[in-house]
Amino acid sequence: MTAPAITPSSPPVRAPRYWLMKSEPAECSIDDALAAKDATVPWTGVRNYQARNFMRDDMQVGDGVLFYHSSCPEPGIAGLARVASGTRPDPAQFEPASPYHDPKSSPDAPRWLLLDVQALRKTRLLPLSELRSHPPLADLRVLQKGSRLSITPVDAVHWNHIVALLGEG
Repeated sequence: MTAPAITPSSPPVRAPRYWLMKSEPAECSIDDALAAKDATVPWTGVRNYQARNFMRDDMQVGDGVLFYHSSCPEPGIAGLARVASGTRPDPAQFEPASPYHDPKSSPDAPRWLLLDVQALRKTRLLPLSELRSHPPLADLRVLQKGSRLSITPVDAVHWNHIVALLGEG
């Protein structure tokens, strides 16, 4: 018996990747995402090139997401989600009334992208202070001094540790 041929049209299979995505609960909380149609929300307002490039170049449908509440009294992981779409232009960049308007961006050459995130479940809040108390998470990007990116990659070992802490493993 011979092995099946791999054709040039066969997409390469890659291991799932994991991400921490920050959202201000006043804009979109885990509860808001779960209440949305199909529990899916467009991840708008990313205005950092590195975070945009993560979305454009590295994130794929099915990747795991730690839904993180930021800019609130107790920041931390509030739920689990997944990447639910590829990227497309963020329409807020073209809306003059939007806080995410970018007058230098045009529909012909958009600067900013969004993708859809599907909330899977709300978890107990895993606050930043608790994340810091676990030595295996010491090099988690959100815990690094000066880390302000709204989207950061999460190593599989960190993902597994966090999921276990949440009792989701």
